[in-house]
Amino acid sequence: MSDFDLVVVGAGIHGAGVAQAAAAAGSSVLLLEERAIAAGTSSRSSKLIHGGLRYLESGQFGLVRESLAERMILLAIAPHLVRLVDFHLPIYRHTSRRPWQMRAGLSLYSLLGGLGADTRFRSLPRGEWDALDGLRRDELQMVLRYRDGQTDDVQLTHAVVRSAIELGCELRAPARWLSAQREAEGYAVHWSEGSQVHECAAAALVIAGGPWTSGMHTRCSPVGTAPEVELVGGAHLELEGELARGIYYVEAPSDRRAVFVMPWHGHTLVGTTETPWTQAPESIEPSEAEVAYLGECLEQYFPAHPAKFIAAWAGLRVLPRGKRSAFWRPREVQLAVDLPGDARRVCIYGGKLTGYRATAQKVLERLGAALPRRARKADTATLRLG
Repeated sequence: MSDFDLVVVGAGIHGAGVAQAAAAAGSSVLLLEERAIAAGTSSRSSKLIHGGLRYLESGQFGLVRESLAERMILLAIAPHLVRLVDFHLPIYRHTSRRPWQMRAGLSLYSLLGGLGADTRFRSLPRGEWDALDGLRRDELQMVLRYRDGQTDDVQLTHAVVRSAIELGCELRAPARWLSAQREAEGYAVHWSEGSQVHECAAAALVIAGGPWTSGMHTRCSPVGTAPEVELVGGAHLELEGELARGIYYVEAPSDRRAVFVMPWHGHTLVGTTETPWTQAPESIEPSEAEVAYLGECLEQYFPAHPAKFIAAWAGLRVLPRGKRSAFWRPREVQLAVDLPGDARRVCIYGGKLTGYRATAQKVLERLGAALPRRARKADTATLRLG
């Protein structure tokens, strides 16, 4: 039986980030994954590394500032995986957010991003509108352009896991985590690989199961408390035809929600939706209504686009439970510990792809003195992802 400083359950982007951060800090780490790296939500995102311009509308300024800082770091340490792309905001007579509001939002976005060259925006002259991938011109009043990041979420997660392994992390996949019992100096952790059951001792434990975390924490003793959350599905459509000028940030005609229309591996990706999900996380799939909703968005703004269907898929967000619509609820990660003041287990609820590295640092801070002090190997803020 091997002992570890930290056991991390779940090899999505947040589990990968925690494993990498802990290994970089010198800790011995075991990463357990039941299916495959990035098999869940981390393969079904909108593929963006961004500050979250729309989160300004709900007052989440701290999240936007943090995300823009993390975007800058990822552009530096993973330029082959994260790149800046032009984003276009078309404003029509029927658009609910008026030009002055868009300009104000982009100005604040730039300010929160440090007013760097990568945070600037401009209004495109009418002479450039014809080049915008067939964007509908009827009643078009203005097109604002700014820059944000795009990535391949699966490749990024794999890169972070590889980095963790290079720093000494041990990966077991597929491996089903079974249970964990708190003891005087940490946790006794049990998992299975095939028909064999394994056990190890760990000074600390992190549950990074994405939409499965709520059910997974009940396999721990003590169970502890968990935040009130609910699952919200986000569907995407993949269609033939590629956009040449970047990403378009449009307003859905039926409910005025923000929807992205973007190039993706030679095709076009349209997303996303916000639909409450009460069934098992692994059964998530787009509904007919969601497919129609996204198709309507594409047709509204790109009427000449060859909308030949390739695929539809959906992921799950973990959001605080509340009466307001998903749009207005906080997107900050929620961290639940086993014993306040003496935490040796952290469960991760929610969080953003962009902020995985910052989330990992917060998790290690919550664990505080539980992890033995080791000689640091690297800093994830400067460590290049291979």
